[in-house]
Amino acid sequence: MDNVQYMSGFGNDFQTEALPGALPEGQNSPQKCSYGLYGEQLSGTAFTAPQSQNERTWCYRIRPSVKHTHRFKKIDLPYWKSAPHILPDIASLGQYRWDPIALTSQDSTWLTGMHTMTTAGDVNTQIGMAAHTYLVTKSMQDEYFYSADSELLVVPQEGKLRFCTELGILNVSPQEIAVLPRGLVYRVEVIDGPTRGFVCENYGQKFTLPGRGPIGANCMANRRDFKAPLASYEDHDAPSTVTVKWAGQFHETRIDHSPLDVVAWHGNYTPYKYDLNTYCPVGAILFDHPDPSIFTVLSAPSGVEGTANVDFVLFRDRWSVAENTFRPPWYHKNVMSELMGNIYGQYDAKPEGFIPGGMSLHNMMLPHGPDKTAFETASNAELGPHKLQNTMSFMFETRFPQHLTKFAASEAPLQDDYIDCWLDLEKKFDGKPNKK
Repeated sequence: MDNVQYMSGFGNDFQTEALPGALPEGQNSPQKCSYGLYGEQLSGTAFTAPQSQNERTWCYRIRPSVKHTHRFKKIDLPYWKSAPHILPDIASLGQYRWDPIALTSQDSTWLTGMHTMTTAGDVNTQIGMAAHTYLVTKSMQDEYFYSADSELLVVPQEGKLRFCTELGILNVSPQEIAVLPRGLVYRVEVIDGPTRGFVCENYGQKFTLPGRGPIGANCMANRRDFKAPLASYEDHDAPSTVTVKWAGQFHETRIDHSPLDVVAWHGNYTPYKYDLNTYCPVGAILFDHPDPSIFTVLSAPSGVEGTANVDFVLFRDRWSVAENTFRPPWYHKNVMSELMGNIYGQYDAKPEGFIPGGMSLHNMMLPHGPDKTAFETASNAELGPHKLQNTMSFMFETRFPQHLTKFAASEAPLQDDYIDCWLDLEKKFDGKPNKK
């Protein structure tokens, strides 16, 4: 357990203060705030968004945010790309798989260690996403960052990170995730490194819990298991930098203090963490294989009802009990583009080659499915109750095509022979029906 305290609940209207009486009673913006603080609102949605979707947080801070952003200068982070990023000499149509990015002791921070694998949509119109892998070995010191473009969903795979944010501290380990909202300032520190993991940069509407439909009120991800931080502020004067991602470009400003100076806050626009081991899977208990949407942890909706800008889907340990059923994911092609990552263990549809820290991409309307070993094993297995264990993989799934970056196509450890895993699938057609 870490020494950071949290509040529970997804989307709750929290209130927390690091000093007694710092939160005003009964109003948001008194004529004079306690302790000489400044009142400031951070809005995550339009002011006129429906009440059920409206997200904002009132902050009571030592300095207003405008003191944290002086004149900007553009800087280059060459491995962090934004959509649209379509390279004419790179083919994104294909079945791709990568080995893990090698761990190294070479200095890299949250900003310099971010490497974009794919982009989708358009950051300027705020639709789509980017998928990144990160390798972070060095803490940010008097360095801060926020994205005006996106919220970031962080999936650690190796090592432990601390996100020191304006609203408090999140310690995040493998088998947990963190979500950092658009516009929130933070610093990233390495607790146990080197660290490696995955990031979904969501340009569109915020992640929320998916509709459960006939599933009802329980199972999948439950609101109480999402943790927001308690207020924790820094009153620290030192030459510092703030880097801002805006419209796909990076800008840096210099200030003379820490911008993490929120002494108290209340609202529902917050960073949060979630333990993936609290996800409760549901599935078939008689026959057939349900769609993978039943494993959705978080969903960022698009403008089309029932179609996601991004889904975050989790494949964790679970029982498989269906009768007379091919149990692994079936062969398919669909309208969604699927980037998968392996957190630990073995994925049942690809028992070989898809190793922890690795990734795969199957773009929209491109067929994919089990390799020969998985097919033969599943087709001939004794179908008693079987528990899938030592497994945790995930998927960043989007309605938009994902385009490879130059790093993904030529620098990351691409498995050139991945597509060969289907070559040995045999023609089994004999013109005879199965015997009942």
